[in-house]
Amino acid sequence: MKTYQVNQEGYYGEFGGAFIPEILHRCVEELRNSYLRIMESDGFKQEFDTLLRDYVGRPSPLYLAKRLSEKYGCRIYLKREDLNHTGAHKINNAIGQALIAQRMGKNRIIAETGAGQHGVATATVCALLGMECVVYMGKTDVERQYVNVQRMKMLGAKVVPVTCGNMTLKDATNEAIRDWCCHPADTYYIIGSTVGPHPYPDMVARLQSVISKEIRRQLAEHEGRDYPDYLIACIGGGSNAAGTVYHYIDDERVKIVLAEAGGKGIGTGLSAATIQAGLPGIIHGSRTLVMQDEDGQILEPYSISAGLDYPGVGPMHANLARQHRATVLAVNDDEAVRAAFELTRLEGIIPALESAHALGALEKVNFKPEDIVVLTVSGRGDKDIDTYLKFMQ
Repeated sequence: MKTYQVNQEGYYGEFGGAFIPEILHRCVEELRNSYLRIMESDGFKQEFDTLLRDYVGRPSPLYLAKRLSEKYGCRIYLKREDLNHTGAHKINNAIGQALIAQRMGKNRIIAETGAGQHGVATATVCALLGMECVVYMGKTDVERQYVNVQRMKMLGAKVVPVTCGNMTLKDATNEAIRDWCCHPADTYYIIGSTVGPHPYPDMVARLQSVISKEIRRQLAEHEGRDYPDYLIACIGGGSNAAGTVYHYIDDERVKIVLAEAGGKGIGTGLSAATIQAGLPGIIHGSRTLVMQDEDGQILEPYSISAGLDYPGVGPMHANLARQHRATVLAVNDDEAVRAAFELTRLEGIIPALESAHALGALEKVNFKPEDIVVLTVSGRGDKDIDTYLKFMQ
């Protein structure tokens, strides 16, 4: 049977793999040899499930958005990852990887963050488990996500502003990898999305798959069937999307719609629409689609959303697009902001700017009245209030 999941070599079709400096080979190989054994052990499963339930507050609700459904002429359910502890889906992955790090004997945690949600989630888990935490964050993002930076510091993490390049997520990731190269023995790198060398994309997708596992059970309760007609999620690196589609990825009855950041428009050069504008290349240890020039130099991405401001995309999503399993739509800044205000006014839910891109895809799809749509609200909009306020003048 055809599958869109990762293969034994760590590839999704032509994308994936592990392209890493020699100094990191042992770290990545150690993780590759350990992650499935640890994740499939009874002790890990029990601790992970207990923390997701009692600490994160899972299962997150599957909410029938009646007024939004009325507007788009179908049945729209929102998977409310914004209601998790720390305000996004990122905590699912951070807890899982921290537990893996613990079992591998690593006591120093490093992470990269763009919107700050992964940084906050990692700092939170490190406080919970008593681990040292260093978070790399581009200086541009430090300034536009001030509250999240203060939250990380309050939780005991050291936040390192990165001042090279565009000073955003790509540059933060570069610095985190440099740190890892210097401290391979005691340091574990918690990557926040389905990017990086194998086994990270698969490991993060598995940890986030709690989302689709819950959707399946909740839809059966709400609708008497355990699959939707459409799944919609935003993608930068793509961890919330990977978690949303994980248990449905090979179920062709379910249409997958992924929304990437169109920025000011794909043709403007101010965009982070990697699947629309990227070419195959290698970034941060993985072969995927990358925004690059004719010489293979990585182009600086742009998005109003710090969490989608990345010039690559997870290899799972690159493959879903290449194989035509997913429809990928570019949602521009203004479309995302408009969709955010629409959800706020219709349903009383203020979404993160990342999630607003998924909401912006709704007007680009022709739904039938009987269609059941599940859209993941990956985070809440508290962190983006300053940006939203600029549009309220």
